[in-house]
Amino acid sequence: MIDRRRLLSLLSVAAASTAAAAQNGEADIQANTIHTRALPEPFSGWEARFVSVQFPAGVKSTPHHHPGFVLGYVIEGEFRFAINDEAPRVLRAGEAFYEPPGANHTVGESASARRAARIVAIIVAPTDKV
Repeated sequence: MIDRRRLLSLLSVAAASTAAAAQNGEADIQANTIHTRALPEPFSGWEARFVSVQFPAGVKSTPHHHPGFVLGYVIEGEFRFAINDEAPRVLRAGEAFYEPPGANHTVGESASARRAARIVAIIVAPTDKV
């Protein structure tokens, strides 16, 4: 069971993130958890969260990081991607990417001025940190 202070802290972080995202147009990015799976030994206490993310043309994600690692796959469109201030690269439908634990995801957006990009990200991290 989650204690009240932790819940209040999580809610305030979520509200601040949502407000910042709305200012950047990031509120238009649609991210939906499609599956969550607790992992077996030797990874007990960790989970894999599958998230479908749609990036409308012209909308960029803000830099962020995840506590675990991320395996990503481009479902449709072209996705401009970079971590740790590396040069962005464009990934096309059928291509994959990897973010190591704690990497700073500095660029995430559709590479097209007219077409959305859609990815699936599998975030693998300790259950209480995803």
